Amino acid sequence: MQQIIPAITLEIAVLVLGLLMLFAEAFSTRADRSHMARYAIAVLLALVGFSFFTTPPPANPAAGSMWNFYAVDATAMLFKRIALATTAIVLVMALEYRSVLAKFIPGTEEGRGTGEFYCLPVFICAGLMFMASAVDFILIFVALELVTIGFYVLVAYMRKHEQSLEAGVKYLILGALSTGFLVYGVTWIFGLSGHTHLDKVKAALVAGFAAGGPLVGNEHALLFGIMLVLVALGFKIAAAPFQLWVPDVYQGAPTPVTAFLSVGSKAAGFIVLVRVLEVFLAIPAVRGKVVAALVLLAILTLLYGNLTAMPQDNLKRLFAYSSIAHAGYLLIACAALSADPAGAKEAISFYLAGYLVMTLLSFLVLITVARQSRGDDIRHFAGLGKRNPFLAFAMTVAIASLAGIPLTAGFLGKFLVFKSAVAAGQYALIGVGILGVGAGFYYYFKVIAAMYWDEPTDRTPITVGPLTRLFVGGLVALVFVLGIWPAPILNQLSERPITAVAHK
Repeated sequence: MQQIIPAITLEIAVLVLGLLMLFAEAFSTRADRSHMARYAIAVLLALVGFSFFTTPPPANPAAGSMWNFYAVDATAMLFKRIALATTAIVLVMALEYRSVLAKFIPGTEEGRGTGEFYCLPVFICAGLMFMASAVDFILIFVALELVTIGFYVLVAYMRKHEQSLEAGVKYLILGALSTGFLVYGVTWIFGLSGHTHLDKVKAALVAGFAAGGPLVGNEHALLFGIMLVLVALGFKIAAAPFQLWVPDVYQGAPTPVTAFLSVGSKAAGFIVLVRVLEVFLAIPAVRGKVVAALVLLAILTLLYGNLTAMPQDNLKRLFAYSSIAHAGYLLIACAALSADPAGAKEAISFYLAGYLVMTLLSFLVLITVARQSRGDDIRHFAGLGKRNPFLAFAMTVAIASLAGIPLTAGFLGKFLVFKSAVAAGQYALIGVGILGVGAGFYYYFKVIAAMYWDEPTDRTPITVGPLTRLFVGGLVALVFVLGIWPAPILNQLSERPITAVAHK
Protein backbone atom coordinates (compact mmCIF):
# COMPACT_ATOMS: atom_id res chain seq x y z
CA MET A 1 0.00 0.00 0.00
CA GLN A 2 1.23 3.49 -0.85
CA GLN A 3 2.40 5.58 2.08
CA ILE A 4 -0.22 8.35 2.43
CA ILE A 5 -0.18 9.40 6.10
CA PRO A 6 2.27 12.13 7.18
CA ALA A 7 4.39 10.88 10.07
CA ILE A 8 3.42 13.78 12.35
CA THR A 9 -0.24 12.77 11.94
CA LEU A 10 0.29 9.98 14.49
CA GLU A 11 1.20 12.44 17.25
CA ILE A 12 -1.58 14.82 16.22
CA ALA A 13 -4.13 12.00 16.29
CA VAL A 14 -3.05 10.97 19.79
CA LEU A 15 -3.28 14.57 21.05
CA VAL A 16 -6.75 14.99 19.49
CA LEU A 17 -7.83 11.71 21.09
CA GLY A 18 -6.67 12.98 24.48
CA LEU A 19 -8.53 16.27 24.05
CA LEU A 20 -11.72 14.49 22.99
CA MET A 21 -11.48 12.28 26.06
CA LEU A 22 -11.08 15.36 28.26
CA PHE A 23 -14.22 16.89 26.73
CA ALA A 24 -16.08 13.61 27.22
CA GLU A 25 -14.97 13.55 30.86
CA ALA A 26 -16.12 17.13 31.39
CA PHE A 27 -19.54 16.90 29.74
CA SER A 28 -20.58 13.25 30.02
CA THR A 29 -23.47 12.55 32.39
CA ARG A 30 -22.43 8.93 32.90
CA ALA A 31 -20.65 8.16 36.17
CA ASP A 32 -18.82 5.18 34.68
CA ARG A 33 -16.09 6.40 32.35
CA SER A 34 -14.86 2.96 31.25
CA HIS A 35 -16.29 3.48 27.75
CA MET A 36 -13.68 6.21 27.22
CA ALA A 37 -10.87 3.75 27.82
CA ARG A 38 -12.39 1.19 25.43
CA TYR A 39 -12.68 3.71 22.61
CA ALA A 40 -9.11 4.88 23.25
CA ILE A 41 -7.78 1.31 23.13
CA ALA A 42 -9.38 0.80 19.71
CA VAL A 43 -7.99 4.08 18.35
CA LEU A 44 -4.47 3.47 19.67
CA LEU A 45 -4.33 -0.02 18.19
CA ALA A 46 -5.61 1.35 14.88
CA LEU A 47 -2.82 3.94 14.93
CA VAL A 48 -0.28 1.13 15.33
CA GLY A 49 -1.50 -0.22 12.00
CA PHE A 50 -1.57 3.21 10.35
CA SER A 51 2.03 3.81 11.44
CA PHE A 52 3.21 1.39 8.74
CA PHE A 53 1.88 3.70 6.01
CA THR A 54 3.40 7.03 6.99
CA THR A 55 5.14 9.46 4.65
CA PRO A 56 8.36 11.24 5.62
CA PRO A 57 8.75 14.90 6.59
CA PRO A 58 10.28 17.24 3.97
CA ALA A 59 13.81 16.29 2.95
CA ASN A 60 15.00 19.92 3.07
CA PRO A 61 13.05 21.77 5.76
CA ALA A 62 13.01 25.56 5.76
CA ALA A 63 15.03 27.37 8.38
CA GLY A 64 13.03 27.69 11.58
CA SER A 65 10.61 24.94 10.52
CA MET A 66 9.45 22.42 13.10
CA TRP A 67 10.99 19.70 10.89
CA ASN A 68 14.39 20.89 12.10
CA PHE A 69 13.42 19.49 15.50
CA TYR A 70 11.60 16.35 14.30
CA ALA A 71 12.98 13.41 12.33
CA VAL A 72 11.68 9.95 11.51
CA ASP A 73 13.75 6.83 10.96
CA ALA A 74 13.13 3.12 11.44
CA THR A 75 14.14 3.22 15.10
CA ALA A 76 11.84 6.17 15.82
CA MET A 77 8.89 4.42 14.18
CA LEU A 78 9.51 1.27 16.21
CA PHE A 79 9.46 3.29 19.43
CA LYS A 80 6.29 5.10 18.37
CA ARG A 81 4.61 1.72 17.91
CA ILE A 82 5.93 0.64 21.30
CA ALA A 83 4.43 3.78 22.87
CA LEU A 84 1.03 3.23 21.20
CA ALA A 85 0.84 -0.47 22.11
CA THR A 86 2.03 0.17 25.67
CA THR A 87 -0.62 2.85 26.23
CA ALA A 88 -3.37 0.59 24.89
CA ILE A 89 -2.39 -2.23 27.25
CA VAL A 90 -2.06 0.20 30.19
CA LEU A 91 -5.66 1.27 29.53
CA VAL A 92 -6.71 -2.38 29.64
CA MET A 93 -5.01 -2.57 33.04
CA ALA A 94 -6.79 0.61 34.11
CA LEU A 95 -10.14 -1.03 33.33
CA GLU A 96 -9.20 -3.97 35.54
CA TYR A 97 -8.04 -1.56 38.24
CA ARG A 98 -11.03 0.79 38.30
CA SER A 99 -12.72 -0.89 41.28
CA VAL A 100 -9.57 -0.40 43.36
CA LEU A 101 -9.12 3.15 42.10
CA ALA A 102 -12.68 4.12 43.07
CA LYS A 103 -11.96 3.36 46.74
CA PHE A 104 -9.21 5.96 46.99
CA ILE A 105 -10.54 8.99 45.10
CA PRO A 106 -13.32 11.35 46.26
CA GLY A 107 -16.64 10.90 44.54
CA THR A 108 -20.32 10.46 45.29
CA GLU A 109 -20.81 7.81 42.60
CA GLU A 110 -18.60 4.84 41.76
CA GLY A 111 -16.59 5.62 38.65
CA ARG A 112 -16.86 9.39 39.07
CA GLY A 113 -13.44 11.04 38.92
CA THR A 114 -11.72 8.22 37.04
CA GLY A 115 -11.95 9.80 33.58
CA GLU A 116 -8.65 11.67 33.89
CA PHE A 117 -6.99 8.37 34.76
CA TYR A 118 -7.81 7.24 31.21
CA CYS A 119 -6.96 10.60 29.56
CA LEU A 120 -3.51 11.25 30.98
CA PRO A 121 -1.86 8.08 29.59
CA VAL A 122 -2.91 9.24 26.11
CA PHE A 123 -1.13 12.60 26.54
CA ILE A 124 1.91 10.79 27.95
CA CYS A 125 1.85 8.59 24.85
CA ALA A 126 2.03 11.71 22.65
CA GLY A 127 5.05 12.90 24.65
CA LEU A 128 6.76 9.53 24.26
CA MET A 129 6.17 9.62 20.50
CA PHE A 130 7.63 13.12 20.19
CA MET A 131 10.66 11.97 22.19
CA ALA A 132 11.18 9.14 19.70
CA SER A 133 11.56 11.69 16.88
CA ALA A 134 13.28 14.47 18.83
CA VAL A 135 16.64 15.47 17.32
CA ASP A 136 16.96 18.79 19.12
CA PHE A 137 17.51 19.39 22.82
CA ILE A 138 14.57 21.81 22.87
CA LEU A 139 12.05 19.24 21.63
CA ILE A 140 13.63 16.59 23.86
CA PHE A 141 13.06 18.83 26.88
CA VAL A 142 9.47 19.78 25.95
CA ALA A 143 8.46 16.17 25.20
CA LEU A 144 10.16 14.95 28.36
CA GLU A 145 8.22 17.46 30.46
CA LEU A 146 4.93 16.45 28.81
CA VAL A 147 5.64 12.87 29.85
CA THR A 148 6.91 13.71 33.32
CA ILE A 149 4.07 16.08 34.29
CA GLY A 150 1.53 13.45 33.30
CA PHE A 151 3.29 10.91 35.49
CA TYR A 152 3.38 13.39 38.40
CA VAL A 153 -0.43 13.40 38.40
CA LEU A 154 -0.92 9.68 37.77
CA VAL A 155 1.50 8.50 40.49
CA ALA A 156 -0.38 10.50 43.15
CA TYR A 157 -3.82 9.91 41.63
CA MET A 158 -5.25 7.91 44.57
CA ARG A 159 -5.76 10.93 46.80
CA LYS A 160 -7.02 8.92 49.79
CA HIS A 161 -4.08 6.51 49.70
CA GLU A 162 -1.08 7.60 51.77
CA GLN A 163 1.45 5.52 49.83
CA SER A 164 0.27 6.99 46.54
CA LEU A 165 0.62 10.55 47.84
CA GLU A 166 4.06 9.76 49.28
CA ALA A 167 5.14 8.27 45.94
CA GLY A 168 3.87 11.34 44.13
CA VAL A 169 5.85 13.72 46.34
CA LYS A 170 9.05 11.70 45.94
CA TYR A 171 8.65 11.46 42.19
CA LEU A 172 7.88 15.19 41.91
CA ILE A 173 10.90 16.31 43.93
CA LEU A 174 13.41 13.99 42.28
CA GLY A 175 11.87 14.53 38.84
CA ALA A 176 12.22 18.29 39.17
CA LEU A 177 15.80 17.83 40.31
CA SER A 178 16.64 15.69 37.29
CA THR A 179 15.04 18.28 35.00
CA GLY A 180 17.35 20.89 36.50
CA PHE A 181 20.36 18.71 35.73
CA LEU A 182 19.17 18.30 32.13
CA VAL A 183 18.61 22.01 31.54
CA TYR A 184 21.96 22.94 33.09
CA GLY A 185 23.76 20.27 31.05
CA VAL A 186 22.12 21.36 27.79
CA THR A 187 22.99 24.98 28.58
CA TRP A 188 26.62 24.00 29.11
CA ILE A 189 26.75 22.09 25.81
CA PHE A 190 25.03 24.97 23.99
CA GLY A 191 27.65 27.33 25.38
CA LEU A 192 30.40 25.21 23.82
CA SER A 193 28.77 24.35 20.50
CA GLY A 194 26.38 27.24 19.88
CA HIS A 195 23.61 24.84 18.81
CA THR A 196 20.84 22.68 20.26
CA HIS A 197 20.19 20.47 17.21
CA LEU A 198 22.03 17.18 17.77
CA ASP A 199 23.58 17.01 14.29
CA LYS A 200 24.83 20.59 14.53
CA VAL A 201 26.12 20.03 18.07
CA LYS A 202 28.01 16.98 16.82
CA ALA A 203 29.54 18.82 13.86
CA ALA A 204 30.52 21.83 15.98
CA LEU A 205 32.11 19.77 18.75
CA VAL A 206 33.98 17.43 16.39
CA ALA A 207 35.42 20.42 14.52
CA GLY A 208 36.08 22.37 17.71
CA PHE A 209 38.04 19.57 19.41
CA ALA A 210 39.95 18.53 16.29
CA ALA A 211 43.68 19.31 16.20
CA GLY A 212 44.06 23.07 16.29
CA GLY A 213 40.33 23.59 16.84
CA PRO A 214 39.00 26.50 18.92
CA LEU A 215 37.70 24.25 21.70
CA VAL A 216 40.91 22.34 22.37
CA GLY A 217 41.64 22.61 26.09
CA ASN A 218 37.95 22.72 27.04
CA GLU A 219 37.54 18.95 27.38
CA HIS A 220 36.69 19.19 31.08
CA ALA A 221 33.96 21.72 30.38
CA LEU A 222 32.41 19.40 27.79
CA LEU A 223 32.68 16.42 30.15
CA PHE A 224 30.91 18.42 32.85
CA GLY A 225 27.98 19.12 30.52
CA ILE A 226 27.87 15.49 29.36
CA MET A 227 27.82 14.20 32.94
CA LEU A 228 24.93 16.54 33.83
CA VAL A 229 22.90 15.18 30.90
CA LEU A 230 23.77 11.58 31.86
CA VAL A 231 22.63 12.22 35.44
CA ALA A 232 19.27 13.53 34.20
CA LEU A 233 18.73 10.61 31.82
CA GLY A 234 19.99 8.18 34.48
CA PHE A 235 17.02 9.24 36.60
CA LYS A 236 14.60 8.61 33.73
CA ILE A 237 15.93 5.11 33.00
CA ALA A 238 16.35 4.20 36.71
CA ALA A 239 20.11 3.65 36.56
CA ALA A 240 22.12 3.44 39.78
CA PRO A 241 22.92 5.61 41.72
CA PHE A 242 19.92 7.67 40.50
CA GLN A 243 17.35 4.96 41.22
CA LEU A 244 16.35 5.90 44.79
CA TRP A 245 12.84 6.92 43.72
CA VAL A 246 12.00 3.62 42.00
CA PRO A 247 10.98 1.17 44.80
CA ASP A 248 8.69 3.53 46.72
CA VAL A 249 7.15 5.07 43.62
CA TYR A 250 6.54 1.69 41.98
CA GLN A 251 4.91 0.31 45.14
CA GLY A 252 2.85 3.39 45.98
CA ALA A 253 1.60 4.31 42.51
CA PRO A 254 -1.53 2.70 41.02
CA THR A 255 -0.39 -0.56 39.43
CA PRO A 256 -1.22 0.46 35.80
CA VAL A 257 0.92 3.58 36.33
CA THR A 258 3.74 1.42 37.69
CA ALA A 259 3.61 -0.67 34.52
CA PHE A 260 3.60 2.45 32.34
CA LEU A 261 6.58 3.90 34.22
CA SER A 262 8.45 0.63 33.93
CA VAL A 263 8.01 0.33 30.17
CA GLY A 264 7.10 3.63 28.55
CA SER A 265 9.35 5.92 30.55
CA LYS A 266 12.30 3.54 30.24
CA ALA A 267 11.88 3.14 26.47
CA ALA A 268 11.72 6.90 25.91
CA GLY A 269 14.70 7.51 28.18
CA PHE A 270 16.83 5.03 26.29
CA ILE A 271 16.02 6.30 22.81
CA VAL A 272 17.00 9.82 23.94
CA LEU A 273 20.13 8.42 25.59
CA VAL A 274 21.14 6.64 22.37
CA ARG A 275 20.63 9.77 20.26
CA VAL A 276 22.65 11.88 22.70
CA LEU A 277 25.44 9.30 23.01
CA GLU A 278 25.82 9.20 19.23
CA VAL A 279 26.86 12.84 19.50
CA PHE A 280 29.19 12.52 22.48
CA LEU A 281 30.88 9.30 21.34
CA ALA A 282 31.80 10.93 18.03
CA ILE A 283 34.24 13.24 19.83
CA PRO A 284 37.61 11.46 20.29
CA ALA A 285 38.72 13.84 23.05
CA VAL A 286 36.02 12.58 25.47
CA ARG A 287 34.96 9.23 23.99
CA GLY A 288 37.02 7.07 26.36
CA LYS A 289 35.78 8.86 29.47
CA VAL A 290 32.15 8.67 28.36
CA VAL A 291 32.48 4.91 27.73
CA ALA A 292 34.12 4.50 31.15
CA ALA A 293 31.20 6.34 32.77
CA LEU A 294 28.71 4.09 30.96
CA VAL A 295 30.60 0.96 32.07
CA LEU A 296 30.55 2.16 35.69
CA LEU A 297 26.83 2.97 35.47
CA ALA A 298 26.09 -0.46 33.99
CA ILE A 299 28.03 -2.33 36.69
CA LEU A 300 26.45 -0.36 39.55
CA THR A 301 22.97 -0.74 38.09
CA LEU A 302 23.30 -4.49 37.48
CA LEU A 303 24.68 -5.20 40.95
CA TYR A 304 22.26 -2.97 42.82
CA GLY A 305 19.16 -4.06 40.92
CA ASN A 306 19.79 -7.80 41.12
CA LEU A 307 21.11 -7.97 44.68
CA THR A 308 18.37 -5.81 46.19
CA ALA A 309 15.64 -7.74 44.35
CA MET A 310 16.63 -11.03 46.01
CA PRO A 311 15.08 -10.47 49.48
CA GLN A 312 11.86 -8.79 48.26
CA ASP A 313 8.48 -10.27 49.23
CA ASN A 314 6.26 -7.65 47.61
CA LEU A 315 5.85 -8.28 43.89
CA LYS A 316 5.68 -4.61 42.90
CA ARG A 317 8.92 -3.86 44.76
CA LEU A 318 10.52 -6.96 43.23
CA PHE A 319 9.57 -5.71 39.76
CA ALA A 320 10.90 -2.27 40.71
CA TYR A 321 14.35 -3.62 41.55
CA SER A 322 14.32 -5.95 38.54
CA SER A 323 13.49 -2.92 36.38
CA ILE A 324 16.71 -1.35 37.64
CA ALA A 325 18.57 -4.56 36.74
CA HIS A 326 17.13 -4.53 33.21
CA ALA A 327 18.32 -0.94 32.82
CA GLY A 328 21.77 -2.34 33.60
CA TYR A 329 21.57 -4.83 30.75
CA LEU A 330 20.55 -2.05 28.38
CA LEU A 331 23.46 0.08 29.59
CA ILE A 332 25.81 -2.76 28.59
CA ALA A 333 24.68 -2.22 25.00
CA CYS A 334 25.02 1.57 25.43
CA ALA A 335 28.63 1.07 26.50
CA ALA A 336 29.19 -0.84 23.23
CA LEU A 337 27.79 1.91 21.00
CA SER A 338 31.15 3.37 20.00
CA ALA A 339 32.66 0.02 18.96
CA ASP A 340 29.55 -1.67 17.51
CA PRO A 341 26.91 1.02 16.82
CA ALA A 342 24.64 -1.07 14.59
CA GLY A 343 24.69 -4.14 16.85
CA ALA A 344 24.23 -2.09 20.02
CA LYS A 345 21.24 -0.15 18.63
CA GLU A 346 19.69 -3.39 17.43
CA ALA A 347 20.18 -4.96 20.87
CA ILE A 348 18.69 -1.95 22.70
CA SER A 349 15.66 -1.74 20.41
CA PHE A 350 14.88 -5.46 20.49
CA TYR A 351 15.46 -5.68 24.24
CA LEU A 352 13.02 -2.84 24.86
CA ALA A 353 10.40 -4.40 22.56
CA GLY A 354 10.70 -7.73 24.38
CA TYR A 355 10.76 -5.99 27.77
CA LEU A 356 7.49 -4.27 26.85
CA VAL A 357 5.77 -7.57 26.19
CA MET A 358 6.96 -9.51 29.24
CA THR A 359 6.61 -6.63 31.70
CA LEU A 360 3.10 -5.66 30.63
CA LEU A 361 2.11 -9.32 30.75
CA SER A 362 3.37 -9.68 34.32
CA PHE A 363 1.62 -6.49 35.47
CA LEU A 364 -1.64 -7.44 33.75
CA VAL A 365 -1.66 -10.73 35.66
CA LEU A 366 -0.60 -8.94 38.86
CA ILE A 367 -3.53 -6.50 38.66
CA THR A 368 -6.04 -9.29 38.06
CA VAL A 369 -4.77 -11.45 40.92
CA ALA A 370 -4.18 -8.59 43.39
CA ARG A 371 -7.70 -7.23 42.86
CA GLN A 372 -9.26 -10.54 43.91
CA SER A 373 -6.62 -11.64 46.43
CA ARG A 374 -6.55 -8.20 48.12
CA GLY A 375 -2.78 -7.82 48.02
CA ASP A 376 0.29 -7.79 45.79
CA ASP A 377 2.75 -9.71 47.97
CA ILE A 378 4.20 -12.95 46.64
CA ARG A 379 2.16 -14.85 49.25
CA HIS A 380 -1.02 -13.65 47.56
CA PHE A 381 0.04 -15.68 44.52
CA ALA A 382 0.26 -18.88 46.57
CA GLY A 383 -1.64 -21.68 44.84
CA LEU A 384 -2.49 -19.60 41.76
CA GLY A 385 -1.93 -22.72 39.67
CA LYS A 386 -5.03 -24.18 41.32
CA ARG A 387 -7.12 -21.00 41.47
CA ASN A 388 -6.58 -20.04 37.83
CA PRO A 389 -4.19 -22.17 35.73
CA PHE A 390 -4.42 -19.72 32.80
CA LEU A 391 -3.10 -16.78 34.84
CA ALA A 392 -0.47 -18.97 36.52
CA PHE A 393 0.82 -20.10 33.13
CA ALA A 394 0.85 -16.50 31.83
CA MET A 395 2.82 -15.28 34.84
CA THR A 396 5.22 -18.22 34.46
CA VAL A 397 5.87 -17.23 30.84
CA ALA A 398 6.44 -13.59 31.82
CA ILE A 399 8.79 -14.57 34.67
CA ALA A 400 10.71 -17.02 32.47
CA SER A 401 11.21 -14.31 29.84
CA LEU A 402 12.32 -11.73 32.41
CA ALA A 403 14.82 -14.27 33.74
CA GLY A 404 16.11 -15.04 30.23
CA ILE A 405 14.96 -18.62 29.61
CA PRO A 406 15.62 -19.83 26.02
CA LEU A 407 12.84 -19.59 23.44
CA THR A 408 11.51 -16.40 25.06
CA ALA A 409 11.94 -12.76 24.06
CA GLY A 410 13.98 -12.08 27.20
CA PHE A 411 16.59 -14.66 26.30
CA LEU A 412 17.13 -13.30 22.81
CA GLY A 413 17.29 -9.74 24.13
CA LYS A 414 20.04 -10.65 26.60
CA PHE A 415 21.84 -12.61 23.88
CA LEU A 416 21.93 -9.57 21.59
CA VAL A 417 23.15 -7.37 24.45
CA PHE A 418 25.99 -9.77 25.30
CA LYS A 419 26.79 -10.12 21.60
CA SER A 420 27.28 -6.36 21.29
CA ALA A 421 29.43 -6.38 24.44
CA VAL A 422 31.65 -9.11 22.95
CA ALA A 423 32.04 -7.07 19.75
CA ALA A 424 33.13 -4.10 21.86
CA GLY A 425 35.46 -6.14 24.05
CA GLN A 426 33.56 -5.30 27.25
CA TYR A 427 34.25 -8.62 28.96
CA ALA A 428 33.98 -7.22 32.50
CA LEU A 429 30.40 -6.17 31.74
CA ILE A 430 29.64 -9.63 30.38
CA GLY A 431 30.88 -11.20 33.62
CA VAL A 432 28.77 -8.91 35.79
CA GLY A 433 25.79 -9.46 33.49
CA ILE A 434 26.05 -13.24 33.82
CA LEU A 435 26.13 -12.88 37.62
CA GLY A 436 23.01 -10.75 37.36
CA VAL A 437 21.25 -13.39 35.28
CA GLY A 438 22.07 -15.99 37.95
CA ALA A 439 20.64 -13.77 40.70
CA GLY A 440 17.55 -13.19 38.58
CA PHE A 441 16.83 -16.90 38.41
CA TYR A 442 16.64 -16.94 42.20
CA TYR A 443 14.25 -14.06 42.85
CA TYR A 444 12.05 -14.60 39.80
CA PHE A 445 11.48 -18.27 40.49
CA LYS A 446 10.32 -17.50 44.02
CA VAL A 447 7.11 -16.36 42.34
CA ILE A 448 6.77 -19.57 40.32
CA ALA A 449 7.40 -21.67 43.44
CA ALA A 450 4.63 -19.81 45.27
CA MET A 451 2.15 -20.29 42.42
CA TYR A 452 2.62 -24.03 42.04
CA TRP A 453 4.06 -25.40 45.28
CA ASP A 454 2.52 -23.29 48.05
CA GLU A 455 -0.97 -23.99 49.30
CA PRO A 456 -3.46 -21.14 48.75
CA THR A 457 -4.92 -19.41 51.81
CA ASP A 458 -8.02 -18.60 49.74
CA ARG A 459 -9.26 -21.24 47.31
CA THR A 460 -11.81 -19.02 45.60
CA PRO A 461 -11.29 -19.24 41.82
CA ILE A 462 -9.99 -16.05 40.19
CA THR A 463 -12.07 -14.81 37.28
CA VAL A 464 -10.73 -13.03 34.20
CA GLY A 465 -12.70 -10.67 31.97
CA PRO A 466 -12.83 -11.36 28.21
CA LEU A 467 -10.82 -8.25 27.23
CA THR A 468 -8.11 -9.04 29.77
CA ARG A 469 -8.04 -12.69 28.71
CA LEU A 470 -7.60 -11.62 25.08
CA PHE A 471 -4.65 -9.35 25.86
CA VAL A 472 -3.02 -11.82 28.26
CA GLY A 473 -3.23 -14.56 25.64
CA GLY A 474 -1.84 -12.27 22.95
CA LEU A 475 1.11 -11.19 25.12
CA VAL A 476 1.92 -14.81 26.01
CA ALA A 477 2.02 -15.65 22.33
CA LEU A 478 4.25 -12.64 21.59
CA VAL A 479 6.78 -13.69 24.23
CA PHE A 480 7.34 -16.95 22.35
CA VAL A 481 7.04 -15.44 18.85
CA LEU A 482 9.73 -12.84 19.55
CA GLY A 483 11.91 -15.46 21.22
CA ILE A 484 11.70 -17.87 18.29
CA TRP A 485 11.09 -15.56 15.33
CA PRO A 486 12.55 -12.08 15.97
CA ALA A 487 12.43 -11.09 12.30
CA PRO A 488 9.39 -8.74 12.60
CA ILE A 489 11.26 -6.47 15.02
CA LEU A 490 14.72 -6.82 13.48
CA ASN A 491 13.36 -6.16 9.98
CA GLN A 492 11.85 -2.88 11.16
CA LEU A 493 15.25 -1.85 12.51
CA SER A 494 17.05 -2.76 9.30
CA GLU A 495 14.76 -0.68 7.10
CA ARG A 496 16.27 2.25 5.27
CA PRO A 497 15.52 5.48 7.12
CA ILE A 498 12.11 6.84 6.30
CA THR A 499 13.65 10.27 6.06
CA ALA A 500 17.06 11.82 6.10
CA VAL A 501 16.54 15.40 7.15
CA ALA A 502 19.10 17.79 5.71
CA HIS A 503 20.20 20.71 7.87
CA LYS A 504 22.12 23.65 6.62
